[in-house]
Amino acid sequence: MNRQKLTDAQLLDWLRLIRSENVGPITFRNLINNYGGAGAALEALPELSRRGGLKRRIKICTIERAEAEIETVHALGARHVALNQKGYPDLLQHIDSPPPILTIKGREELAHKSIFAVVGARNASAVGVKLTSVFVKKLCASGLVIASGLASGIDTAAHKAALGTGTIAVVAGGIDRIYPKENAFLQQQISEQGLLIAEFPPGVSPKSQHFPRRNRLVSGISLGVLVVEAALRSGSLITARLAGEQGREVFAVPGSPLDPRAGGTNKLLQDGAQMVLRGADILNVLDTFSNPDFSHPQNDFIESGDQDLSASQPTGFNADLRGRIVDLLSIVPIEVDELIRQSDQPTANVQTVLIELELAGRLIRHGRQLVSLTS
Repeated sequence: MNRQKLTDAQLLDWLRLIRSENVGPITFRNLINNYGGAGAALEALPELSRRGGLKRRIKICTIERAEAEIETVHALGARHVALNQKGYPDLLQHIDSPPPILTIKGREELAHKSIFAVVGARNASAVGVKLTSVFVKKLCASGLVIASGLASGIDTAAHKAALGTGTIAVVAGGIDRIYPKENAFLQQQISEQGLLIAEFPPGVSPKSQHFPRRNRLVSGISLGVLVVEAALRSGSLITARLAGEQGREVFAVPGSPLDPRAGGTNKLLQDGAQMVLRGADILNVLDTFSNPDFSHPQNDFIESGDQDLSASQPTGFNADLRGRIVDLLSIVPIEVDELIRQSDQPTANVQTVLIELELAGRLIRHGRQLVSLTS
């Protein structure tokens, strides 16, 4: 795959843009492609957010703050890696709105191998931990790298079983944050023998709203996801759902109907997940799995260096047309394509309004190209 190399100045601008207020991955990509680079996009943020309805000046990440983050990451023995660049997981490029920049620490070559996720209950049973170890060792022997979320229970068992051959831990905070505390030594081992991945800057502690984003990356870097144990309201089921949305294979280990930790996995099986009784069950399915074409990522960025501020206002666009698009939005999510159809406006006009509203904090992106106004 052709991996575009960012200069140090471009990487600094990318970091500033994604760390600026209300800039999510989709808006980041649209801004980069509209303006030819992050530098011009940063200059356009105040005017775009003003047109979206923000009454104050938008908070833009300063050069000093971005430089401080880069220095901190280097001091930790880690590095930033941008989308489409070496060290950025291959499969992650193919999900809806991947993070433009990740922080990684460890063996970056693992990001370009065949990865499989194993997740499950934090309060895992002894049988669940043993099964996890057996399955993981079988998968590792076939050459797979094991990914998980470094949580207690099943995640921990999966990482430990794969430590000698290759494991990736996606953390829910900054790459320097230890969570849970009892996994401090394991996290250190993974940073040396495996690979740590973080979406958030150093110093950010894991919060409840961070875990779905972490789960999205765990499934996004993987060919498939195995859920060993999970209650009906488990975060592991979020990972499984996201895997299905991303076109990944979902596997589950059946359990006793009397065990609450089997409620979620049994429900996954009822909903069509692949049943796993032995490691070979996973390998047999993966043998027929069609890998995405890594030579054609779905999330290309045009960092041309030709900064163009003229893209801030489409030709012939005016407040009336903007109001027509806004009126079609509500707190109920709608597909962007449907919004374009009903507004009878060019795609560029609709996308511009969505960027303006998101920068003003008035728009929510729900994934799968669904958007709504904030309540």
